[in-house]
Amino acid sequence: MEDAVRSGKPVLLQGNEAMVEGALAAGCRFFAGYPITPATEISEAMSVKLPAVGGTFIQMEDEIASLGAVIGASLAGAKAMTATSGPGFSLMQENIGFACVAEVPCVIVNVMRGGPSTGLPTRPSQGDVMQARWGTHGEHPVIVLSVSTTWECFDVTVKAFNLSEKYRTPVIILSDEVVAHTREKVQLPHPQEIEVIDRIKPNMPPEWYIPYEDNARGVPPMGVFGDGYRYHVTGLIHDVRGFPTERPDEIQAFLNRLHRKIYQNYFDIVFIEEEFTEDAELLVISYGSVARSAKRAVREARKRGVKAGMVKLITLWPFPRQFLEPYLRKVRAVLVPEMNFGQVAREVKRINQGMTRVEKLNRIDGQLITPSEILTRLLKM
Repeated sequence: MEDAVRSGKPVLLQGNEAMVEGALAAGCRFFAGYPITPATEISEAMSVKLPAVGGTFIQMEDEIASLGAVIGASLAGAKAMTATSGPGFSLMQENIGFACVAEVPCVIVNVMRGGPSTGLPTRPSQGDVMQARWGTHGEHPVIVLSVSTTWECFDVTVKAFNLSEKYRTPVIILSDEVVAHTREKVQLPHPQEIEVIDRIKPNMPPEWYIPYEDNARGVPPMGVFGDGYRYHVTGLIHDVRGFPTERPDEIQAFLNRLHRKIYQNYFDIVFIEEEFTEDAELLVISYGSVARSAKRAVREARKRGVKAGMVKLITLWPFPRQFLEPYLRKVRAVLVPEMNFGQVAREVKRINQGMTRVEKLNRIDGQLITPSEILTRLLKM
């Protein structure tokens, strides 16, 4: 398989393995993690593949320490990543907040499983969508991407690293047990065909460097520890030099910039896929493994004369409001199937504001929503 990956030939990979290939292709050279079902294969593959390319793999004592090590590696200049599932993701929330406020690029994979607590370790779920957005405290922006196919596990992981480096922010990838363990044939691109974005480094003398200075992009260049660009790193709200502040003008300016660097680049960050949306009267909005079922259901509905269409959300946060609103204005009804009580459905209803009818289809029993379940609901609608 190694030769096939390097040569660009088709290979049979499961989702977790494809994520590892995507991370390596994006330049990831540090991984710290703790084994947890159903994400363990990511750690296992990284433990073999990272040392082979000169990278570092560390198994930490827990998920808190894992993300702490990832943040440290990123500050030292490495593209860094960790992977976990729901219980570990809960433990990482404080350090996710630290990475947000210190503007440390890193990628965090959450392979979702049934919860709460230990829950259903070997069953899929989509219960962590809102936790990914609001799990860590305070007013902070976030980038959360979702995967539904083995190819996307590769491609979206590359995108996650690029966005993280480009905007100096942690990026979360939500997978689930079905996507993680589904094996599919994929043709990985040659390395030279992959766009890889690195963080912008300072180009001024170290004594002139202001580590959190504002600019048009809202993203200051990031010095690397050890290169002479020393700066203060703290979880406290800080001034442009990184030192804690309680001055209202500095606090306001800093938090405004954190949000601006994400939302002014909305169309660079938000990705969706559309199918049969041109003349759709019924619209399915889905993500993750359920999007696989939704695609089959929409195609079957079309065969039966139902004008159904589908929007698959790859970016969950920032929520793709500007992409969805035009459809909400023109379709007769929307169906949002998901493996929770309706977390994305709630967000769709929030932006809908009476433009159309929004229905939800939910399973919380650890079983994937099937194409026939979605099709049956579409026919009734």
